[in-house]
Order: sequence, then C-alpha cells, then structure tokens
Amino acid sequence: MISLTSPVKTRAHGWPAGAKVAALCAASVALFAASALWMQAAVGIGVMVLYALPGRIFLRHGMQRLWPLWPFIVLVLVWHVVTGAPADGAMIALRMLNAVALANLVTMTTTLDGMMGVVRWLLTPLRALGLNLRAVELAVALVIRFTPVLAAKGRMLALAWRARARRRAGWRVIVPFMVLALDDADHVAEALRARGGL
Repeated sequence: MISLTSPVKTRAHGWPAGAKVAALCAASVALFAASALWMQAAVGIGVMVLYALPGRIFLRHGMQRLWPLWPFIVLVLVWHVVTGAPADGAMIALRMLNAVALANLVTMTTTLDGMMGVVRWLLTPLRALGLNLRAVELAVALVIRFTPVLAAKGRMLALAWRARARRRAGWRVIVPFMVLALDDADHVAEALRARGGL
C-alpha cells in the first residue's frame, strides 16, 4: 500500500497534526469568506510558494496530486462562461483549487499515525455513545491508504485498454475497475478476519 505522505521531509512534518488540521479548517473558512477574485488569486500564489519552498521534487509530487482536479475546474469554468458569469466561475474554480491544495499540503506533511491521532481525539466524546473508535480509525486509514492504490490500478487498466484498442477506454474500464476494487476489499476483509477482526 502507498502512503499519501510526501517522500521529501520538510519542517512541517514535525509540526503537530492537530495544529495543521485546525489551521486547514480556519483557512478553508477564510477562503469561503473571501469574496474578491484577487484574494483567491493571491492565496493561490501563496500556496504555490509553499509547495515550491521544499524543492522541485516536493512541488512536482504536489502538482501530481492536484492534477485530477482539472476536469472539474474546466467544467465549472465552461458552465459559468456559457451562463454569462465568467468571474463567478473563476472565483469558484480558484476557491476549489486553493482548498484542495491546502488540504493536500496537510496530507503530504502529516503521517498516517498523526492523522489517526486527530481522528481519535475528535471522536473520543462519541465513545460514550457506544461508537467503536477502532473501526472508524481503521476505515479512515484504509481510505487514505487505498486511494492512491486504486488510482494506480485505474491508470494500469486504461494503459492496458490503450495497448489493445485505438479508442480511448472511457466508461469501458468501469466494470473491471469495480471488480478490482471489490477483490481488494475481499482480500483486506480476509486479512482482518485472520488477525482477529475488530
């Protein structure tokens, strides 16, 4: 399994995970409160500087994580241009890009153990209601760990299709992708049962 944490160590890796998550929440609220396009653009430039400070490898790694956003940004921009509100479209696209980039920055500089510690602390009051915190922690950890794995398998399916056909794969790889995901889930469930489950 692949971690979302950056292979390049930065100063932010040593900061408390709770402080980084709290700062991310505050920044997200500020992003949605800011109504001027220049503010969103300034935040975007600042976020890109934060990505560039640790070096080229960290920047490239971060940009690769943000690349899947481009279809949504294009869709938002095209829709708002068609409806006659390009400025609103630019505002929404920048806000979405900035929010995801900041969240990605926190994820890249926080270990999975640190993130699970934050989740555990946030869910502690629910233990009195009978919530199984171990199950929730495991579910969150599996989502974080398997997201890049499933993305890589999706890319491999698309490459396999491209090697056998001239047309783009498109929707045709959805069913094989679902089968792969269910197969992985089955293997993980068997491994959990073999180790005593929850």
